[in-house]
Amino acid sequence: MKNLILLFFSALAWGCCETPKHEISLRPSEYVTTLVGTQSDYSLSTGNTYPAVALPWGMNFWTPQTGKMGDGWAYTYGSHTIRGLKQTHQPSPWINDYGQFSIMPVRGKDKVDENARQSWFSHQSETAKPYYYSVYLADHDVVAEMAPTDRAAVLRFTFPESDESGVVIDAFDRGSQVKVMPDSRTVVGYTTRNSGGVPDNFRNWFVIRFDKPIESSKLFDGEREIAGSSVEGGHALAAVYFTTRRGEQVTARVASSFISEEQALRNLETEVGDADFETVKARAQERWDEVLGRIEVSGGTEEQYRTFYSCLYRSTLFPRKFYEIDAKGNPVHYSPYNGEVLPGYMYTDTGFWDTFRCLFPLLNLVYPSVNAEIQAGLANTYRESGFLPEWASPGHRGCMVGNNSASVVADAILKGVTPAEDVATLYEAMLAGRDKVHPTVSSTGRLGHEYYNTLGYVPYNVGINENAARTLEYAYDDWCIAQTAKMLGKDEDAKRLEKASQNYKNLFDPETRLMRGRNEDGTFQSPFSPYKWGDAFTEGNSWHYTWSVFHDPEGLATLMGGKTEFGKMLDSVFVVPPIYDDSYYGFRIHEITEMQVANMGNYAHGNQPAQHMIYLYNYVGQPWKAQWWTREVMDRLYSSKPDGYCGDEDNGQTSAWYVFSALGFYPVCPGSDEYAVGSPLFRKAAIHLENGQTVEIDAPQNCAENRYVGRMTVDGKVTGKTFLEYGELLGGAKIAFGMQPEPDKDRGAKPGDAPYSMSREDCR
Repeated sequence: MKNLILLFFSALAWGCCETPKHEISLRPSEYVTTLVGTQSDYSLSTGNTYPAVALPWGMNFWTPQTGKMGDGWAYTYGSHTIRGLKQTHQPSPWINDYGQFSIMPVRGKDKVDENARQSWFSHQSETAKPYYYSVYLADHDVVAEMAPTDRAAVLRFTFPESDESGVVIDAFDRGSQVKVMPDSRTVVGYTTRNSGGVPDNFRNWFVIRFDKPIESSKLFDGEREIAGSSVEGGHALAAVYFTTRRGEQVTARVASSFISEEQALRNLETEVGDADFETVKARAQERWDEVLGRIEVSGGTEEQYRTFYSCLYRSTLFPRKFYEIDAKGNPVHYSPYNGEVLPGYMYTDTGFWDTFRCLFPLLNLVYPSVNAEIQAGLANTYRESGFLPEWASPGHRGCMVGNNSASVVADAILKGVTPAEDVATLYEAMLAGRDKVHPTVSSTGRLGHEYYNTLGYVPYNVGINENAARTLEYAYDDWCIAQTAKMLGKDEDAKRLEKASQNYKNLFDPETRLMRGRNEDGTFQSPFSPYKWGDAFTEGNSWHYTWSVFHDPEGLATLMGGKTEFGKMLDSVFVVPPIYDDSYYGFRIHEITEMQVANMGNYAHGNQPAQHMIYLYNYVGQPWKAQWWTREVMDRLYSSKPDGYCGDEDNGQTSAWYVFSALGFYPVCPGSDEYAVGSPLFRKAAIHLENGQTVEIDAPQNCAENRYVGRMTVDGKVTGKTFLEYGELLGGAKIAFGMQPEPDKDRGAKPGDAPYSMSREDCR
C-alpha cells in the first residue's frame, strides 16, 4: 500500500510555475454562472441545482422551468424547452418545492397549459446570472428577462407584432386561485402546492402588476375554462392578452407573501414600486457585488475565478429569508410550524446534516450579521414547535439523521454571533433536543435517544435505521453542547455532555479498525462489509463514516493504534478501488455512482460525510497529504461548467468546501475555534470582515505545480502549526504561505502543530 501511495506523489514535477495567471478584471457577480450543477438527473448529480435568480438569502427565487409541474428537476441543462418562469423555494430536488407558481409569455390564445405553451430555447440565447436571466423563447418569438429583489421581481417580455401576445399565470394544482382585478393591469392569487412541512392554512399570495392594460383574459380550473374574472379551485390558471407591435416590451412587477394578499402588495410597493427593469437589475447586481466582494481573490486563472465566485454565490443562497417587513418596518413571519403570523425573524430551506460542516462556519466568519438573524429565527422555531429543525422546508421535514442543529447553534454562540437575548432559549433548545423526538418527523430531535442515553449508542438490531451514523453524530453534537455549557458556566452539564461525547468509541471495532454497527447485547453487527452503503450508515459506508469524530481525531487515532496507523487507514480510503455494496437500498444510488466516476478510490467527495476527511492528515503529522488532496479535489471535481460538481451541491455545503479550501483553511470541527490548513489556490486573497478588519492571504509562488506549503507566517511570525485560530482571523491577520513543488515532511509533524482534539485538550 505504501508503494501505491507514493505513486500519487511522485507524479509531481519540479520546476517553476508556468500556470497562466490573470488579475481580476470583472465585477465579482460577472464571474458567476448560475448554470453550474444543472446538468443533472435522478441517476447522476453534478450539483442538482437550478439557475436561481435571486438576492443573497432572498425569500423568493426565480428560475426558468424546463420540467413539468411538480418535477423536482425544475431545470435541467439537457432540456430543450421552457414551460414557464417559476417562482420557487426549492432547496433540493429531493425535497421539492413550495410557494410556487409560474409566468409564461406566449404568442397565441391556444397556448395555455404547460405542454401547449412550452417553447424551444437554446443556451446560445440564454444569459444566466444571479441578478439577471434572459432567454429567447423561439416558438413565441419572445425574449423573456428577470431581475430579482428579496420578495419581488421584475419580468420583462419583448414581444413580436401580434394581437395574440399574452402571459399565462399558472398557480399550479392542489388548490389555487387567480383573479384579474378591475384596474385591468393587476392579477392576484395564491398557490398552495407544497411537498410537506406546512400547516393546513398555508398560502403563498402573489400579485402581478403589468405596465400595459390587459385587453382580454381567459381563466381555467385545470382544463375547464371558467367564466368571469376570478377562479378558485384545484388548479387555477389565467391567460391575459395584449396587442403588441414588434419589439414592444411589457413589464410585469411581481411579489408574493406567505402572510396575506395585502402583505404581497406591500412587498411589491416597498421593494419595487415604480422602478423600471434596468433599475431593479442594477440594484440586484450591486447587492451581489457587495456580498461576493467580501472575499477578493487574485493571482489565479479565469476558470478558477469563475468557479470560486460561482461557489460563493451558491454559499450565500441558503438558508433563505422566511420573514417579511410589516407596515411599521418590523420583521414578521408566517410560522410554518404553527400557522400563526408572529413577530421576528425566520429562515428556512436548509438541511443541517449537510450545512453544519462548513456552510454555517462560513457565515459566522464572513457574514455574521446574517447568521445572527438565522439564529434568532432558530430560537423562534423552538418557541413555535418545541424543536430545533434538522431539515426545514419550510417547516420540519423528514430527511437525513443526526441532531446537528446543536453544531449550528453552538458554533454561533461560541463565536459571539447569536443575539444575547436568544442564547438562553437556544441552549435550552439544544438540551431539550437530546431527549425527545418529534411526534411526526422522526429526523427532528434524536431518534433512538433512549438507547443512546443508556447504552452509549443506538443499537443496530432494534429497528432504527442508520444507527451508527446517528451515534457518531449525536456524540459530536454532545461535544458541541458541552462547549456551550462551559462558556455559560453550566459545569455539571458540561461534564455530563463531554462524557457522552466519547460515545463514538462504543462503535469502534478493533478488528477492522473501522466504525461498525453494534447490537443491543454489545456484539458487533455480523456479517459486516466496510463497503456496504446505508444500513448502519447514511448515504455512505464505514470507510466514509469512521472519520466522523470531528471533535477528537487524536482519540480516534489512539483507537486505531496510533498516528501512523491512522495515516495508513486514511491512505487506504484513496487506494482501495471504488467497491460498493448497495444491498441495503436494492439499487445503486446516485451517490455511489458519483464516488465511482471520480476515480479517487473509496473517497466520496460528492456526499458530505467524507468532505472533511482530507484535512485529518493534519492531525497525524502528515499535512502535506492534505495539501495534495485538497488541490486534487479542487482541480478535478469542481468547475464553472454545467457539470461542475461531483454530487449534490446541497444548500451551499459543497460550495463552501471549495470557498474555504481555496482560501487555504477549513473548519473540520465547528464549535472549536480552529481551522485546519490546506493548500491555498490563489496567490492573493482578502477576506473583508464585518468588524472592519481584513484577513490577508499571500502565496506569491502559488501555481498548479506548487501545491505544498513549505513555510507559513502569521502576522510575520513563522509557525509550524497546521491550523489557524478564529480569534487571530477576527482581529485581522496577514497569513503568508511559501509554496513549493515538493512536500516538507517535517513541517507540521510535531504534536503541538496539530489542530484541536478533545483527547489532548489539556495539553494545549
